[in-house]
Amino acid sequence: MKVRPIDERVLLKVVESENKTSGGIIIPDTAHEKPQIGKVIAIGDDVISKDAERKPLSKVVKVGDKVLFAKYGGTEVKVDGEELLLVNRNDILAVLEK
Repeated sequence: MKVRPIDERVLLKVVESENKTSGGIIIPDTAHEKPQIGKVIAIGDDVISKDAERKPLSKVVKVGDKVLFAKYGGTEVKVDGEELLLVNRNDILAVLEK
């Protein structure tokens, strides 16, 4: 099934964090913090804003980008057995670049 977000929403695949420290200590699942990095799977439509300074969503993120999102933002959805996160534009804090 294909999911197409509406308005200024973005569909993300959450990137799991490492379960081992740099010193080699394995961190149990119960001690992990909720991940905040995701890969953009799909983006919604550009909404015309009254604020002329605000860039359209398609100019801010694109499919394939890695982004930092708000810790408790978004709605978890399951599509074809895969867990994804649907977030609003305002929940995206930054685009990660190399």
